[in-house]
Amino acid sequence: MSSPPPLIATPHDNRARSLSFVNRIYRMRIVGTGLYMLPIASVLMEQVQPPAWIWAALIINGLIWPHIAWWLARRAEQPLRQEFGNLIADTALAGAWIALMHVSLVPTIIIVSILSADRIAAGGLRLLKKTLIAIVAGFVLTWTCLGYPFQPESSLRTIAACFPFLFIYGVSLSYVTHQLARQIARQNRELERLSRLDPALGLPNRRYFEDRAQHAMSLLKRTGQHASLLLIDVDHFKSINDRYGHAVGDAVLQAVASTLARAVRDIDLAARYGGDEFAVLLAATEAKSALEIGERVRQQVEKLTFEGNPELRCSISLGSAQLQPSHSMLRDWIADADSAMYQAKQRGRNQAMSV
Repeated sequence: MSSPPPLIATPHDNRARSLSFVNRIYRMRIVGTGLYMLPIASVLMEQVQPPAWIWAALIINGLIWPHIAWWLARRAEQPLRQEFGNLIADTALAGAWIALMHVSLVPTIIIVSILSADRIAAGGLRLLKKTLIAIVAGFVLTWTCLGYPFQPESSLRTIAACFPFLFIYGVSLSYVTHQLARQIARQNRELERLSRLDPALGLPNRRYFEDRAQHAMSLLKRTGQHASLLLIDVDHFKSINDRYGHAVGDAVLQAVASTLARAVRDIDLAARYGGDEFAVLLAATEAKSALEIGERVRQQVEKLTFEGNPELRCSISLGSAQLQPSHSMLRDWIADADSAMYQAKQRGRNQAMSV
């Protein structure tokens, strides 16, 4: 049986999650910066002999910067914080390119829109706010240094060059978001499953058992469907722990839990009720059948053997109670089963009794 995940995340876990985020952004940055070079290059080609350093800057930003950003985040003591800094740097650079394009309208609108959607996906509205500040700052600083050039018209070629960035990056962003949503859904289902389980034995826990038992009471009121409840206690469990140690005691509980899990139907529910106590909810089962099932379980437990301790035998005391209309509360039903289990103990244990 695999160990459950730790309830408290370790620093190693946090760093692993941060690096996973860094790697995901790295892949998206390669696609994004590579594609948004196209409309920028188209606009620059329409200007009057832009200096060579601008072309060099475009190549560095589009082809080299993604790897530098990834390297910085991977080496950082806090990769997540560094990556958010990289994302803000991305947008500041985008603001500078808008100025260098002399505010060519179509690529400006598309770049700002796509970057905004990307930042919301990466860090929500808080990151979007910082993004907008960075893009405005990068634009204003560069535009001021250039002397406020303004040529908003976009050629047909530039508009066409925007389409790969708009389509491919947009689809990539949607795909990544969809995959993350599916991953979150899987994690939520796993957390819900774990919240129902006793991690040591792999059986449902008391809270989930009581929820199902409460549902059975509701069915009785609505449809008259029968149900029975078994309460089970491992006989002399403290003595087993004291004599053989807790590891053997745990093995006894696991063996009893496995026996119960095999004995019930898919519509039934076996659970750990607490300590060395178990409970079984038997759907559509009357008192006589419930007692027969309980007796069969008792016999199977009595036959259990334990490797390394051939002399060890364990037994259970079991109480059965059928759900009655007079049970106004779940505790009334449980009290009847508990009373029957107490009778089994009083009669010498290793017995199954019914009220």
